[in-house]
Parts: sequence; structure tokens; C-alpha cells
Amino acid sequence: MPITPTYPGIYIEELPSSTHAITAAPTSVTVFVGYTHPFKTNSANWGNAIELFSFTDYEAAFGGFYLSNVIDVNVAYAVNEFFLNGGSVAYVVALQPHYRKNDGTDLGLVAPASQTLHQIQFTALEPTDSVKMTVTINNIQQTVNPSDTADVTIVYGARAETYRKVNLISGDPNFIDTRINNVSSLVTIAPIPPPNYPATFTSSTYSLTTTAPAGTVGVFSVLDFTTVFQPDTSLDKVSIFNLLVIPGIADNGVLSEALAFCERQRAFLIMDPPAADAADPGAGPPPRNWVGDFVNNPAGDLGGNVAPKSTNGALYFPYLDSTDKITGTAKALPPSGFVAGIFSREDQNRGVWKAPAGLETTVLDTTGVVESGRMTDDRQGTLNPIGVNCLRDFPGVGTVVFGARTLVTANTAFQQWWYVPVRRMALFLEQTLYSNLTWVVFEPNDEPLWVAIRTSIESFMLSLFHQGAFQGSTPSQAFQVKCDSSTTTQQDIDNGIVNIIVAFAPLKPAEFVIIKIAQLAGQTQS
Repeated sequence: MPITPTYPGIYIEELPSSTHAITAAPTSVTVFVGYTHPFKTNSANWGNAIELFSFTDYEAAFGGFYLSNVIDVNVAYAVNEFFLNGGSVAYVVALQPHYRKNDGTDLGLVAPASQTLHQIQFTALEPTDSVKMTVTINNIQQTVNPSDTADVTIVYGARAETYRKVNLISGDPNFIDTRINNVSSLVTIAPIPPPNYPATFTSSTYSLTTTAPAGTVGVFSVLDFTTVFQPDTSLDKVSIFNLLVIPGIADNGVLSEALAFCERQRAFLIMDPPAADAADPGAGPPPRNWVGDFVNNPAGDLGGNVAPKSTNGALYFPYLDSTDKITGTAKALPPSGFVAGIFSREDQNRGVWKAPAGLETTVLDTTGVVESGRMTDDRQGTLNPIGVNCLRDFPGVGTVVFGARTLVTANTAFQQWWYVPVRRMALFLEQTLYSNLTWVVFEPNDEPLWVAIRTSIESFMLSLFHQGAFQGSTPSQAFQVKCDSSTTTQQDIDNGIVNIIVAFAPLKPAEFVIIKIAQLAGQTQS
């Protein structure tokens, strides 16, 4: 507060600081979009962006892994690989699967298989289109009570649950409803007709089999995904995220909407290749199932399904072999979940300015790349220039990410954004400054404000410089911040505009290491 001097002496007045500390934005908050468990996803979570900090959180909210030939199962696996490989914060947007015709016609929600066994209705909690589920009632025993006892066994693939000596007496500790409902992970039961169960058991074995409506070809619909990326959706209201993953989806319509959304949100898309794509075109007729055609389609023979181009995305290839968490057998998984975890790990260990690639980016929980995508230097030499980032197996090292190009690599007009770390560094700065400069709004637009802006941003940029985030040996070589009368004219002031220019010298990865060997003149050859 102002001081009113009344006596000769020294007065101390505390002045408010004109500087505002800038807090770095997060760099690897990752969003996953796709189909989740159709029967165990919390009903309140459909279509909403739910924040997670572990795969245990995912299981509680979305039901975990499941098996199906009709519904895409990749989201659960991708989220698991994200956390296993270093991810820490994720959002999941769950899509509720509907049966679809070939033309996309909606045939209704995917429903669980159900079977009535002598007035007891058993409803499966797992999809049964690919794995058979059976229910057996046997070992029926007469008792002095009003009800028999029996053993109930449910078998689903390699999983089995047995409930021994259950009865049909409501309120009894061994009442069938009490023993099975909310306990079994495979079925729920109900009396048919309600509300009373039958008086006795009937010994039998039944199968619970999913019956899809006539004409069903699957559940995938472009509209399911593109709806998520529209304005004013739950995901659109997430305050900040950095990475977007749509595991296993390589449809041009979905990816175009996703990239447009990333551009609006200052985020980055980690893209998967089509599952069938191989490293070489081969000798067969089109379509050749070559990842290069998905990127640039030189022959125009893929029906328009070509990867869209954007500075805010990168494509990773090929799929990776892993172990199915349900069956224990080998399973090929799309790379995006693994790679998102690697992004997060490198961001934490090195910084967003470091390319998420190289021998230190060992991919966990994989036995290597699928055979069709195994690389040689020459093979990668055809893919790297068109923006396909390869994952490779190296003896003694394991599987690593060995590419860091964006989707616009082949376009010289976008040369400044060819590299993933350069683009992500720019997005990081944009998100940081956007979220930290709100205090500027409505401040008097004159020199004191400009000085405060410059001081705040320069302090933040200097901290990044000391972390090794920029090229240059001095701060003046590494970055510049301008906000003065040269950037904001009187006309700008009259229109309520303050212009800030922040320039930085990005670190670009040493992608090609060239060693030149020469002999010194006059030296003995050896």
C-alpha cells in the first residue's frame, strides 16, 4: 500500500512482482479411443473421457481384456502396453459396439449370450462369438430342506468356475443367487419368470452362444469414432492432453478426423498401419498390402484408404508379437500402445525434445516384430523417407523404435516439421504458453505489460535452455522472445491485441551418422 511520509527517515514499501511463473505443460498425457469390453464397461463411462493412472484403473472402469472375432479388442491391450512401457496418465473414451451391416446399417447393440436352464436364465459376461461357454448343473443331492443342492460349473475357454452345493432357498448363505451373482466373472443369473427360482434343479449341460442379427459383418463404424472428435464432446472438454492413440484402426476417415482434432488441441497422433501390411510389395496383384502404399498409394489402387498427412502425427510399423493375456498364446498387437509408452518414458527421462527412438527405447512385453515386418537396412531405407517409422529387432538389445519422422516427411514444404521431437517441442511450448498467459488478458496494453510478458517467458525458456532443450551455446543463440512496440503497433493496441513472438532453435536428431576415414599423408599403411 502507498506510504505517507511524516518524519525524516527511511521507509520501506513492498511492491507487487510483475513477473508470473510459467509452469511447463505435461507432454505425454495419452488418449485412447476405441471399443472396450461390451458387457463389463461401467455404463456411465460410454463415450466419456475417463482419466486413468494404471491398468488396474482400466480394468475397474472398462472390464479389462476380452476375446472376440466381431468386436475389436485392441484398446485393452494398447492401454496395458502403454503403462508397461512407461506411460503414467491416460484417458480412455469407450465406444459401445453395435452390430453393423456391410453398408454400416445399425442392427442394435451387441448383446450377451443367454440361455434358460429349467427356469434359471444364465447370461454370459464375456463375448462368446470366438470362445465357447458352457454351463453344467450336476451332482444334485436331495436334502431335508425344501430345496435340492447342486454343483454349477461354468467353463469359458481355459477359465472355469465351480459353485458347489448351491441351493434354491432365498436368504440361505448357499442360495444360488447369492453364490453366483456379483461373484462370477463369467455369468449372471435370474429366475424365469421372475421373481421365483424353480423348486428343484435339473441336471444338464448347455452352451451360451452369441447369435448376431442376420447380415452382421462386424461392429466397426467410422461414425462411432468421428463423433468423439466433434466440438463440445467429453474429450473436447479435457483441459489438456498430448498424445492420441486409436489402436489398430487404419481407416482414412477416422484418421483424418483424429488428425484435425489433434491440430485443434495441439496434440499428436500415434498412428498404426493396416494390420495386413507387409514390408515389401511382393509380386502379387493389387492391393499389395504394402505399408508404402498406405502412406502414398502411388498406384492409386487402395480404394482411397491412404494415410492422411499432417505435421501432428506419425506412423509406426510393423505390428509386434506379444503374449495374449487371456489365452497365453502368441498375439500380434498394433504398435501404437507400445510407442505411446516409449514417448512417455523418453519424455520423463530425457525431455520432449529428445527423439523417442534409438537403442535406449527398448520395447517391453514383446518377443519382437511380426515376421512380415522384419527390417533390413535396405528395407528401412525405402520406408524412412516417406515417413514410416520402423520398429526393429537388434541382437543383444531387443526391439526398439528406430524412426522419428512425421507424416509430412515426403513434403519439402514442411521440412521444418519433418521430425517428431521438433514438432512435439513446438506443441509443448504452445500448450505451456497458452495455459500460462491467461493473466495477460485485460491488462493495460503498454510497456509495463510487455516487459512482464518478456520477463516471464524468457525465464521459462532459459530454464529449458539449461536442460539442453535447444541448439546453441548461449541463450541468444537458442531462443528469442519479442514483445514490444515492434511487435504490437498502435493499431494492435486500439484493437486490444498484444503480439508475442517466441522463436527457438530446435534440436534435430542425428538420424544419419556419417564416418569419413582417411589416411594421414606420409604415414605407414597398416
